[in-house]
Amino acid sequence: QVQLVESGGGLVQAGDSLRLSCATSGLTFTWYKMGWFRQAPGKAREFVAAHGRNPRYYEDYADSVKGRFTISRDSAKNTVYLQMNSLKPEDTAVYYCAAQDPGFGNTRTVSDYNYWGQGTQVTVSS
Repeated sequence: QVQLVESGGGLVQAGDSLRLSCATSGLTFTWYKMGWFRQAPGKAREFVAAHGRNPRYYEDYADSVKGRFTISRDSAKNTVYLQMNSLKPEDTAVYYCAAQDPGFGNTRTVSDYNYWGQGTQVTVSS
């Protein structure tokens, strides 16, 4: 059974940093493309960042977070991270991690992901 469990969310002030973690189990972690998405109240879930190594290494970021957020993974821990710096109130949302089968789909597309975590709330006050 595949499980993705996010942690690290919280309430912070504008300009602060947070690091989200997503611990995975039940899948061959190094094969999968991993993504972070977020969903604010009343809005659609949107792409934040993605990371893959199979067949080639890449990182991808939404324009709104480029230069502030960094996605990374620790294969020894089967965990993917999202380091978020210089947080803004508009970053407030529930953040989800997701896993995509290798060789399948667009890493920016919600429906192309196979597995999802339950989400973690990030609230940035001004």
